[in-house]
Amino acid sequence: MTELDDFTRSYGYLLGYVQEATRETYRRFDALFERGLPPGADVDWPEYGRWAQLKLSLGQEGGHDHDERVLRLIRSVAERDIPWTPGDARVLMYVAQDMVRWGHTRYEEIFRLPLAVTRRFGFQERREILGWLGEPDRRSRSRMPAWEARTEQVRQALAGQLEELLIEPAEHGPDGVREEQVGDYLVRLCADGSALRFVNPSGRTVKSAPQAIRKDPALADLRITLKELKQALSAERFRLEQALVKEREWRWQEVTEFFLDHPVTGLYARTLIWQLPQGPAGLPARTDSGWELIGPRGHRVQPDPDTPVTLWHPIHATAEDVRAWRDHLLEHGIRQPYKQVFREVYLLTPAEEQTRTYSNRFAGHVLRYGQAKTLLNQRGWTGLAIGHWDYECGGDQGEAVKELSGWRARWGMHVVSDPAADGWETASLCATEQITFYRDGQEEISGNDWAGNRTALEGASLTEVPPLVLSEMLRDADLAVGVTSVGLDQQAAGGHEDYWHSYGFGELTETAQTRRDALTRLLPRLRIADRAELTDRFLRVRGDRRTYRIHLGSGNILMEPNDAYLCIVPGNDRATASVFLPFEEDGGMLSVILSKAFLLADDTAITDPSITRQLDA
Repeated sequence: MTELDDFTRSYGYLLGYVQEATRETYRRFDALFERGLPPGADVDWPEYGRWAQLKLSLGQEGGHDHDERVLRLIRSVAERDIPWTPGDARVLMYVAQDMVRWGHTRYEEIFRLPLAVTRRFGFQERREILGWLGEPDRRSRSRMPAWEARTEQVRQALAGQLEELLIEPAEHGPDGVREEQVGDYLVRLCADGSALRFVNPSGRTVKSAPQAIRKDPALADLRITLKELKQALSAERFRLEQALVKEREWRWQEVTEFFLDHPVTGLYARTLIWQLPQGPAGLPARTDSGWELIGPRGHRVQPDPDTPVTLWHPIHATAEDVRAWRDHLLEHGIRQPYKQVFREVYLLTPAEEQTRTYSNRFAGHVLRYGQAKTLLNQRGWTGLAIGHWDYECGGDQGEAVKELSGWRARWGMHVVSDPAADGWETASLCATEQITFYRDGQEEISGNDWAGNRTALEGASLTEVPPLVLSEMLRDADLAVGVTSVGLDQQAAGGHEDYWHSYGFGELTETAQTRRDALTRLLPRLRIADRAELTDRFLRVRGDRRTYRIHLGSGNILMEPNDAYLCIVPGNDRATASVFLPFEEDGGMLSVILSKAFLLADDTAITDPSITRQLDA
């Protein structure tokens, strides 16, 4: 049997993409590779790349464990500057897809080279090369459920890379502004999603659409584009936050191309901190020689194009670095699209070391079930479905489940609302239970109890859960409690008075502690600074009629000296709108607290009888 016969036997099921004349060349590449030698000076690099993709084959049985030498080969070819064509990219993609069909499951390595080549082309060509892989809403032609499941697994594994490849080129200029002539007016659409601006023939900018162009079809198209832009900004904000949570890694060249230089995505990416592995972190700044990263103390670094980069996460930073970055954002007026610098960090507590395999940190809260379920679903939690049905089989009990970086968290909940008031259907209120963590693939269910309910096995030790995974899972729970707890209501819900009072005025969670830290930096900059001070749990505001304490967790208010409760429904406040906040906060409680503080600091100007009656009581 010849070496060529060996080659055909190894890759036969993939050789439909290889012409007969090419097999001899591939046999030579194989022989050189086995001897640890380069392909030679006169090598046809695209051909060498196609051969390298075939080397990932594990045969018709598939599998996950590739030879590390082959993985290094693939990475070196993917990083090399080779004159690829769209046809080359399609062949590489076809080979990768066939490997998936034959049970190869290490998707990031299988598609590493095809995706690297695809990045070289324009948006329309990228869409065509990716085909069904880039269109999750379009089903493949296969009628086999197993293949459909595999394609979805591939999309999930490559989600971040696919999203970047499918970012449409923005029609905005480098300054983030798109201009269209509509009639005699110039209409400006800014990439930040703000309202359209209109410039009249004399050069004056007006906010509302002039009568002369209000019915122009071109203006209607721009309004649709504005709506789509706002949706795109929301999606980009979510994608960038998921990249932080999942510790997504890019090459610096990819960061500059797909994020910093993009007129839309760049609005967010340029305000985030990027981290070099085992090295410095910084905010991006454009220079004549390219993008640099600048640290909070002015240190500059210009990464090489192939340098791996991630988004900076405070769980990996020192307290001193976090303080420096927080001061830097406020000093320079930098507003981040989500909490990065001011992100809450949830470290293991003594109580959790004691319970060992579960966390009770967010147990015992009463939440508005529908609102909590929606929020958790948006953040990747699934499986929660409880209500007033099938009590004997546990229909009133359930769990929200989320997977992250090879771990799975399960957060138990049960119904606490009155079934008659809920119409014996979906619950209006639920109570939270413990959170348990399991490794990916770890058995979680062990048979059934006496009532037929499935019983859970003991979870993994919390000390074994990676700090970032633990922190982000608990942060989701804190957010759900902080947004949907009945403790936020203006009045206590019937039967939950004790909980309402304990949550509304009790100890602060990590989210509220972060809010307090932000206020520590913001207060000296506010016009009410001489009337406000922070205590351990409250923002204390001195008005002319009374002195007030606003709880930093719930926003509820107590009036001194007798701690009488003051009910104020939050509204829009111009003074608060002018206050710079260094992040977009989920739930908006910081804005609510500031709004109440501005109102109460000038309490003699309050005319709303629903408030003045309480002040005079």
